[in-house]
Amino acid sequence: MMTYDDIDFTPLNALTEGEVVTHSISRDVTLASGRKLALITLDNGRDHTRPNTLGPATLAELGERLDEMKTRAAAGEIDAVAITGKQYILAAGADLSDISRVGSKENARLVAQRGHQVLSKLSTLGVPSFVFVNGLALGGGLEIALHATYRTVDASAAAIALPEVFLGIIPGWGGAYLLPNLIGIEKALDVVVSNPLKQNRTLKPAAAYELGIVDAIFPAANYLEDSLRWADAVLTGATKVNRKNVPGKFERITKWPIAIKMARTMLESRIGTVPRSPYVALDLLDAAKSGTPDEGFAREDEALADLISGDQFAASMYAFDLVQKRAKRPVGAPDKSLAKKVSKVGIIGAGLMASQFALLFVRKLQVPVLITDLDQSRVDKGVESIHGEISKLEQKGRLDGDTANRLRDLVRGTTDKSEYADCDFVIEAVFEEVGVKQAVFGEIERIIAPDAILATNTSSLSVEEIGSKLEHPERLVGFHFFNPVAVMPLIEIVNTPLANDAALSTAFVVARGLGKNAVLTADAPGFVVNRLLAKVMGEAARAVYEGTPLLTVEKAFGPLGLPMTPFQLIDLVGWKVAAHVQDTMASAFPDRFFSSENLHELAALERVVEKDKNGKVTGWTKPAEKVLKGNVGTTPATAEEILSRVQDGLAREIKTMLDEGVVPEVEDIDLCLILGAAWPFIDGGASPYLDREGASERVFSDTFHHPPIVGFSS
Repeated sequence: MMTYDDIDFTPLNALTEGEVVTHSISRDVTLASGRKLALITLDNGRDHTRPNTLGPATLAELGERLDEMKTRAAAGEIDAVAITGKQYILAAGADLSDISRVGSKENARLVAQRGHQVLSKLSTLGVPSFVFVNGLALGGGLEIALHATYRTVDASAAAIALPEVFLGIIPGWGGAYLLPNLIGIEKALDVVVSNPLKQNRTLKPAAAYELGIVDAIFPAANYLEDSLRWADAVLTGATKVNRKNVPGKFERITKWPIAIKMARTMLESRIGTVPRSPYVALDLLDAAKSGTPDEGFAREDEALADLISGDQFAASMYAFDLVQKRAKRPVGAPDKSLAKKVSKVGIIGAGLMASQFALLFVRKLQVPVLITDLDQSRVDKGVESIHGEISKLEQKGRLDGDTANRLRDLVRGTTDKSEYADCDFVIEAVFEEVGVKQAVFGEIERIIAPDAILATNTSSLSVEEIGSKLEHPERLVGFHFFNPVAVMPLIEIVNTPLANDAALSTAFVVARGLGKNAVLTADAPGFVVNRLLAKVMGEAARAVYEGTPLLTVEKAFGPLGLPMTPFQLIDLVGWKVAAHVQDTMASAFPDRFFSSENLHELAALERVVEKDKNGKVTGWTKPAEKVLKGNVGTTPATAEEILSRVQDGLAREIKTMLDEGVVPEVEDIDLCLILGAAWPFIDGGASPYLDREGASERVFSDTFHHPPIVGFSS
């Protein structure tokens, strides 16, 4: 029978060019009992901003080091082997830049097999193996630990996770087999499938310990010493490792298939069936209930090779690069040295949106924040809401008592507008109407300092028009957040023909201080995200008013793989908001956007659609049916026709936006959709998907990308 050691891995040598090699540096440690432990430290020689990664050369060196340890163990020179990482980091997994250029399905399979070949050596050394998870451990980094006999974790480690499903692949170096057999199927489903699909949620060390992924947890101060002492106690038998979550026969026979079935139903309801990797991961986790590790690893090899060579992974790598690199260096942002120092923030308004702004500003910038409104009762209610949210964070342990008290003291509410005089950055959170925004800014401009920056959170109105009555419109910028404000990572910073570099630079620096990614857009209707969402929602509304059944419309959008169906999205943002945005877009571009007075009639209802417990739209409410009766056509569209319209409409609109210079490049549009509307990595935002589906070619006889972003199997 062929083993991993029989495989020729030389084709992977081509991927080592440019690899930042993580070296395996070993030293012997004599434990208190007199036993000798060989400690291997993974270190790429860079600081913590460049995590250890596991490229081909790195794996080759680690494999050689483990072979040496096996020889030494057989000779009686060592009693155990342990692996740890450089400061703050064990490893961030495979080097994705290497994997994305493997070039063929055969090479993709070799990447999977190489990982298995090297990491599985930890279980065949002839002596116990330990992994001391001293920091960040993602993907292959965590899989190193799973192959070991025992594991400890530093209580301050930044993140522990198997995020592969988020990137369109699966844990392919043992994780899909080893984890469920260590902690049980239900917990493994959370780590492998659910967490990656929740905006790539990771585990804290305490949670990893509670789940049973690691056997012991120690404080950061003496983490290595404590881990070595614990390892010695395990070797002497003084400490017995009890793994309470290891699945037994009953779980494998009864709970396992039920958990898989429930997870599959949940996935189909929440994300549809377009994303491949979550379902491949489900199949691997299901199969892990029986068979040998070698059989499990072989399944991972084939699954990983298939996914790596596919379109969805290619698009995911494009999206990953946008989020990791382009988002951190915003195109068009003026030099940050031009930014005004912000030592106090003013927020016009005290309602829900204003309160969300205030909480974010005070938490992230930790400067005084002033809110105002028309009467004291509204102001008091706003301040109370902000204080309440701070208290909730304190109760959850996310803020200590001193910090919570300091933040509460930094928030002030008043009806006295003169207190804006020393604010450096003032943002409005008032009604979405040009006249209202012009009025409040006109009042505030007379009070604030000449170099203070004004920002509007408008979602679709012209920023230039809002500032047209200001004495100094050059200091006004658009600063468009997305809901929920604390969660969504994007801010669209809107430039106008008059905005100066100091205002724009300040906006970018403030956005970074808030922990957000900012994209510079021109002052065009809907900017980027709302313009394209309006296209999606408008095509859904158009189909309904042609007479298409609601569920047919919802189903038509399935192949796009979007996080929500169109009417789920409309119901989330609010029917009044949706109707307003559609009006704005249809007014600006009547030949390309759909709007209807009936949308406002629906928006006036208390509830428009019925939804099941998972939030899936199941039909119209009775009042909505009454509004629609007699107001819809008799020429329903098919799901295929609707999808084609949406694809072509998006391709046309994106091309138009690029021609108009709304953003510099298509990458900025995709970045906005990913960060501002949670569009899937597997689509690459939108443009790779539209190229792949032929919409770009149909609309403008070309593609957005040259060559198109597709997998090796295409």
